[in-house]
Order: sequence, then structure tokens, then C-alpha cells
Amino acid sequence: MKELYQNYRNAVFQSGDPSAAETVMSNMAVAFDRILLDVEDPFVFEPYHKALREPFDYHMFVQNYIRPLIDFRNSYIGNLSFFYEIEEKLKQGHNVVLISNHQTEADPAIIALLLEKTNPRISENMIYVAGDRVITDPLCKPFSMGRNLICVYSKRHMYDVPEHVEMKRRANTRSLKEMALLLRDGSKIVWIAPSGGRDRPDPLTEEWYPDSFDSSSVDNMRRLIGRSGAAGHIYPLALLCYDIMPPPPKVEKEIGEKRIMSFHGAGLSVAPKICPSEIAVAGKMSEEAKDTYAQALYKSVTEQYNVLQCAIHGKQGFAASSIGISLSQPWN
Repeated sequence: MKELYQNYRNAVFQSGDPSAAETVMSNMAVAFDRILLDVEDPFVFEPYHKALREPFDYHMFVQNYIRPLIDFRNSYIGNLSFFYEIEEKLKQGHNVVLISNHQTEADPAIIALLLEKTNPRISENMIYVAGDRVITDPLCKPFSMGRNLICVYSKRHMYDVPEHVEMKRRANTRSLKEMALLLRDGSKIVWIAPSGGRDRPDPLTEEWYPDSFDSSSVDNMRRLIGRSGAAGHIYPLALLCYDIMPPPPKVEKEIGEKRIMSFHGAGLSVAPKICPSEIAVAGKMSEEAKDTYAQALYKSVTEQYNVLQCAIHGKQGFAASSIGISLSQPWN
């Protein structure tokens, strides 16, 4: 907790905001209060967790905590028009799945903050497919309580404790059933990272890139929205924000990783939806077609990611926009 406070304080002070000291004290006081309350009386997450908004608004707590870490002057949204298109589809009762890379524990808050002015429906109603670590780590739990979550066990940690494998598989089956029920009602937007965890830098070059997608995870989502009874759409989403709260260099089994933070720009981009029917043969998805579909989504995510990388780390700003990816700063 002491380390969390020091790292958060240093990151917020990097912003140069004259009210940084007040912001740090206010946000950390609330964070410690919520962390300690949960230690005394641990909250148990259901397979589908709806964000807790009262009597204490955990959603706004997370937004207020992460907001001072984002350098909005050096942040960008790619293809804002497609976010408006997604909102229209949700209003029409359609389901939307965002197939995305995953960079930090703060991804849900960063996505919500970048979209809060233009697309509040997406910002507040997004359902995140979340690994078990963010609902068990005492420092994470209060932040997770402010999100809509489908709780699953990540493939990366499925075999950490061999005797727990069967229990984890049963829990994942329950979570998939919950998601199927939610999608039947329509107007749902679901974010999932088919890599099964956060991106990591290349050990040799130290370059960050989206981790490869697991085609079976992509296909699970394709089948779920296909069987929901409501119209469904799958969009590729790219996220660049690792500087704000980078994960440990390697995947760790133990709970309690070190939280490093900094004040930095972030990027979010979405591309046109990719229809499985364009890849299926005679209406059926072979194993090869499933891999091809996952690769098509991954290719779009990496193309968008590279544009965000040029804009933010390459300091090209709006000039990094390409034919298919138009950058904007709608908060200005």
C-alpha cells in the first residue's frame, strides 16, 4: 500500500497540475478506505458482476483515480465515427463484441475515460471479460467492483495449481452461460482480449506489440453472438496505454505484483466490423477458417496499434493518421 501511494503520487505530480497534491491525497484516501473495507469484509464476485454504483459509486471512484494519470494532450482516438456507429447499433438492440489487445489493469478505466465525453453509453455499459486475478488481488478488487464484468479464469493461469483446474473449467462454463443469457436481451457491448492476458515487451528489443489471439476464444464469442437471437457485430479494437501502468515483464503466478505508474498519453482505436460470414465456407467455420478469422481481427488491431504508436511514442500526433485510421481528440 505504501508503494502504491508513492508510485501514484509521483505519477500524478508528473502532470504538472497545480492541484496534484490535493488530488493525490483525496484519491488515495478513498482507495485505501475501500481496500481496507474489503479486507475486513471481502466482496465475492458472481460470474456476472454489475458495477456497484450505490450507496458508494465505485465506477466514479475508478474514473476519478485513473483520470489524473492520462495525458490527454498526447492521447488520441482512432475512427471516432465507428464508436458512434456502435452506439447506434446498441440503441437498435444489437449486440457488439470488441476483440482487443490488453495492456494494463487500468484498461477498462482508460477506455471509459477516452470515450466518456463522446460515447457515454459505451463508456458506462461495457461488459469486460476479466481474469480471476483482478477479482482476488486486494489492491485490485475495489477497482474491479466499479466495472461490469464476466469473470473467467485465464488460460495463462489455468494450470498454476493443478488441483484447481477442474474447478476453474466449471467456473468458466458458468460464466459463458451467464454471457449467453445477457446477449439474448440484446443491446450489450462486450470487450474481450483473446490473447488471454496483458501484452508484454519483446525480451530482446523491448518493443511492445499486441500479443497473438487465441482463435478458440475468438470463435467462442462468434458462436455466442450468433446464437443470441439478436443481431451481432464483431469489431477489432486497439489499445495503447502500457506506460500508464505496465505489467511485470513476465507472467507471475503469485498475487501482489508491483504497481508502477506514470503520467502518459494513451490511444484507443476501432476499425470496421469484420463479419465471420466473409470467411466461412458454405456457412461453416472450419478450423482453418477460425484461425483465418482470428488472424484478420489481429491484423486490424496491429495496424491500428502501429498508428497509435506513431502518434504517441513517435510524437507524430495527428500526422500519424492513415487512409483507414483517422485520429482525433474529441475532449479538446
